[in-house]
Amino acid sequence: MTGQPVFILVRPQMGENIGAAARAMLNFGLDRLRLVDPRDGWPNPRAVAMASGAASQVLDHAGVFTDLAAAMADCDYVFATTARGRELAKPVFTPEAAMAHARALVAHGARVAVLFGAERAGLANEDVARASAIITIPVNPAFFSLNLGQAVLLMAYEWARGGAMPEAVQPPGDLASAEAVARLGDHYEAELEAAGFFFPPVKAARMKLNLRNMWARLRLTQAEVQSLHGMLRQLLRRGG
Repeated sequence: MTGQPVFILVRPQMGENIGAAARAMLNFGLDRLRLVDPRDGWPNPRAVAMASGAASQVLDHAGVFTDLAAAMADCDYVFATTARGRELAKPVFTPEAAMAHARALVAHGARVAVLFGAERAGLANEDVARASAIITIPVNPAFFSLNLGQAVLLMAYEWARGGAMPEAVQPPGDLASAEAVARLGDHYEAELEAAGFFFPPVKAARMKLNLRNMWARLRLTQAEVQSLHGMLRQLLRRGG
């Protein structure tokens, strides 16, 4: 994965679309492809035929995995291409911004992946939940379905063309307020203090600051804040 992202096709259905994706990738200098549970098995002669000669090398070296967790296990940052999943409260990028961000990450040694869903329904919410961020292509809202090969082509093009890194857009949703996050921090800090976690005393202030920073950076939803409160209470009950 050195120097480029890996493209992961999750449960692709038609061999022709896998071949078209490989062809699109090689058009823009990408050759790291992984397949998760391809419907018609692997290898697939229709994929090879569609890859058109040289692009078959992308297929020859493609990794094949039974599940998404295994396919992305070595990745540090994962984008999910989807028109759905915004209720998961993740950063949302345009293709241009996503690939600019990917270039910056790769330049610092990160292993980056881009997920593409199956032709019929795209990525499932369970797939999107595993990703670090979402890529949404600004297509016609009345007809937002893209062919798998087209989606791969667009992302490969944006990777190859370069450009400045715009700021990621945080999607709206039921995000926890700053006050709710602060109360969560208070709850954990008080219980960790009682448990003697902040030791030695000379490091306590920095440890508390790091925890506060973590809670704020996570951009938690209200439901997640409630769950974290509940988990801590349950642990304390069982400990007592």
